[in-house]
Amino acid sequence: MIDALGSVGSLLLVGGTSDIAVATARRYLQERPLRVVLAARDTPRRAAVAEELSGLGATVEVLTFDAEHLDDPAGLVAAAAANGDVDVAVVAVGQLGEQEVLTGDPAAVATLVRVNYEAPAAIGTALAAHMRAQGHGVIVALSSVAGERARRSNYVYGSTKAGMDAFFSGLGDALHGTGVSVLVVRPGFVRSKMTEGLAEAPLATTPEAVAEAIVAGVRAGRHTVWVPGVFRVVMSGLRHLPRPIFRRLSI
Repeated sequence: MIDALGSVGSLLLVGGTSDIAVATARRYLQERPLRVVLAARDTPRRAAVAEELSGLGATVEVLTFDAEHLDDPAGLVAAAAANGDVDVAVVAVGQLGEQEVLTGDPAAVATLVRVNYEAPAAIGTALAAHMRAQGHGVIVALSSVAGERARRSNYVYGSTKAGMDAFFSGLGDALHGTGVSVLVVRPGFVRSKMTEGLAEAPLATTPEAVAEAIVAGVRAGRHTVWVPGVFRVVMSGLRHLPRPIFRRLSI
């Protein structure tokens, strides 16, 4: 359970080797020891993250999760809850893709849609059902400002995030009054392994800053957070720009 001070006792990381997911676990572990369920592909990175979090005081459980081949989302959630309730679940699934490749490769587009939208939506549905049954819980969905308005340089990625964002925003409304809530997190450019090698965009942030926003947002019972917060205003303006002007922008 989340205690009176907002600290959590258990944390499920879906896509648990993402820099933001790991930073979130580190941030929560600054407050108290907790059970962390790490759902990710079986890679050396997963083993390293599990070892690190154990060293920081977590009781770590490891599950195999592959967004490209998600056969039983309900089974994954049930396994994550086998040793206790899931207080907070961070859905940190996502790939950026290469727009130049995606433009001419329908199969690559289908894979990106599966990873960035289909798998998170399926996991979100399973989490909502489980948390309703346990009577509490918070689902944290890592969206992106890219989903606010898809731009020409990454419209495939942006469209998948738009769908994912809409799904979890609607899920949060559907869960209102059940004891379960959804926090949609919309960061801008994050300096992480996913963006390594890319030119840094304006208002770039860090996994640690996003993690801090997640912890604060969960504690405050918020339904949406922007990282950095100024993006709420920036994207409101960009959303209403005339299309010919928006098309010319390289941001």
